[in-house]
Amino acid sequence: MFDTLSDRLASTFKNLRGKGRLSEADIDATAREIRIALLEADVALPVVRAFIKQVKERASGSEVSQALNPAQQVIKIVNEELVGILGGETRRLRLAKTAPTVIMLAGLQGAGKTTLAGKLGRWLKGQGHAPMLVACDLQRPNAVNQLSVVAERAGVAIFAPEPGNGVGDPVQVAKDSIEYARGKQHDIVIVDTAGRLGIDQELMQQAADIRDAVSPDEVLFVVDAMIGQDAVNTAEAFRDGVGFDGVVLSKLDGDARGGAALSIAHVTGKQIMFASNGEKLDDFDAFHPDRMASRILGMGDMLSLIEKAEQTFSQAEAEKMAAKLAKGPKEFTLDDFLAQMEQVRKMGSISKLLGMLPGMGQMKDQINNLDEREVDRTAAIIKSMTPAERQEPTIINGSRRARIAKGSGVDVSAVKGLVERFFDARKMMSKMAQGGGMPGMPGMPGMPGMGGGARKKKQVKQAKGKRKSGNPMKRKAEEEAAAARREAAQAGNPLGLPQGGQDPQNFELPEEFKKFMG
Repeated sequence: MFDTLSDRLASTFKNLRGKGRLSEADIDATAREIRIALLEADVALPVVRAFIKQVKERASGSEVSQALNPAQQVIKIVNEELVGILGGETRRLRLAKTAPTVIMLAGLQGAGKTTLAGKLGRWLKGQGHAPMLVACDLQRPNAVNQLSVVAERAGVAIFAPEPGNGVGDPVQVAKDSIEYARGKQHDIVIVDTAGRLGIDQELMQQAADIRDAVSPDEVLFVVDAMIGQDAVNTAEAFRDGVGFDGVVLSKLDGDARGGAALSIAHVTGKQIMFASNGEKLDDFDAFHPDRMASRILGMGDMLSLIEKAEQTFSQAEAEKMAAKLAKGPKEFTLDDFLAQMEQVRKMGSISKLLGMLPGMGQMKDQINNLDEREVDRTAAIIKSMTPAERQEPTIINGSRRARIAKGSGVDVSAVKGLVERFFDARKMMSKMAQGGGMPGMPGMPGMPGMGGGARKKKQVKQAKGKRKSGNPMKRKAEEEAAAARREAAQAGNPLGLPQGGQDPQNFELPEEFKKFMG
């Protein structure tokens, strides 16, 4: 949704880089470009004016003029101001002191309230709560049935005593749901209310009556992020007519310009609390203004990526895999590779995950054109192998490749390419697990077992200047001594890792000594 805005801001900041000092004209030109970018993104005019005023005032001050890198300082200012108009700090749900906590959803018809009720219920269930959905939209055809299906898919309870389709009193249903929730030990009640195609008196009155009947702890206004400026007008009307405590953005994965998201918190004074960015029930999370600003500026969102990984990956499995890799590259098999790949797939769309990495904004086209089915093809190739082939891929010869390709419906070259990529990945992962850092990069300074930069250089220099003896007997004795030192280092280490500052790259015995030992 924010791609156009991100691209415009990126090109604006690109013009600033390399300048040791920013003139008044540079600041004016940058502010003008940012103003155009925000207006093109459909951000409300009052918000744009306030934003540009703040950026210009701060950019003209001492924090930029005295900075070592003025361009980076301007980017920092824009980032902080973006966080400000998005609401500042992350706003958490207020839970009632006495259960149940009542959350009422309000908004126009088509904003996605019913689906969002299921997403919120599933999210709260994952937080350790026992939510219950309440069907108070008794006017829209099949709204009650839709909520029942969504609740079943989300794995949460539902209270729907009336069939809907114009039958039943939504205010009474809302009242009855509170007692029902208490009796069934549900600590959170999510009330799904009716909407209209536009703001009218009847809609406002019904929403106000339900609010008065259940006294909700949170009234969340659900707004379609794709409807542009009208989202702000609707939010203001609901704020004045019914009142709400927070905003939920739906359809954040759309291709609209997204100005509503940047405007609504600033105009209404109410923070965005949640965002829905896909059709699946998992595509929902708390809204973090700082992370969203970081995404808009192309800096990625590593915190969200880490949180997704923590939710998906088992700590015990991760430790088990790390121990395997530490023993040596041959311990990591294609079965392990498949298991890791399936775990990553559980985190969601690969393109969305890549989009959270810093600097990936420059590869937007490649990410958008990524074929998600490639993961399925890779899994099919591995599953077409025998257990022995997965355990030891080196036995896969020409005839085996042909059989695997036929079984998985791919070309022989695809099987060959997968095996080659697996060997490369195995080497890299094993090196990282043993503390060698990324290939071609020095270890992290000051980290135990990683090898500081100066020490690493010294080791390389010594290795480069070392000469093997020309005497076969003397060379054999040297190799024997080196092997004995390695064996002594491995003794007492359950993972077989080198100790005493030994270089992990020299963990395996030399080929000559293996042949000598038979």
